[in-house]
Amino acid sequence: MKLYSAETSPYARKVRILLHETGQFDEVEIVGVSGTPIDTNTMPLAQNPLGKLPALERADGPAIYDSRVICRYLDARAGSKLYPEGNRLWETLTLEATADGMIDAAILMVYEFRVRPEEKRMPEWLEGQWGKIARSAEAINARWMSHLNGPLDMGQIAVACALGYVDFRHPTRDWRTGNAALADWYTAFSNRESFAATVPPDA
Repeated sequence: MKLYSAETSPYARKVRILLHETGQFDEVEIVGVSGTPIDTNTMPLAQNPLGKLPALERADGPAIYDSRVICRYLDARAGSKLYPEGNRLWETLTLEATADGMIDAAILMVYEFRVRPEEKRMPEWLEGQWGKIARSAEAINARWMSHLNGPLDMGQIAVACALGYVDFRHPTRDWRTGNAALADWYTAFSNRESFAATVPPDA
């Protein structure tokens, strides 16, 4: 299998962490690519017509894409149950969706500076995206800590990747104040071998 990925992509990081956690990392070739919505550069368009990361090329079928689809596939392949059965599954999926929404907002904030001309940038847009991130962090801190402190699953991995990306791309923003339990959990999770092995390089 080939995983089209970028070291700075939080979505691809979710997949790489899952590969580490499920013992599949050595079975996948990591193909580094890059691009933006207005310059697809080396993005895997043949594997994903949306031109987004990650994409997983398989020997036994067409490439699959969207990190949640890839993670479900690889988890099922390994039989590792990072997507648990029963009622906990819906909590896991909701946490993963929340985390991915935080990542979406954080990436849009990056693109506002990298892609949009300075005279067309909107501070209100940036603050609107940050509001999504801040509200999500507050909600996770208030509602989901018992889940985060439970057995490892993709909800936890996704939340950690989202918070890591916010710290990476928006270091002057503060999601920790008022969210002490979440901040403590993230500090502890950051010590996991799989998380430390996938820290993005300075960029």
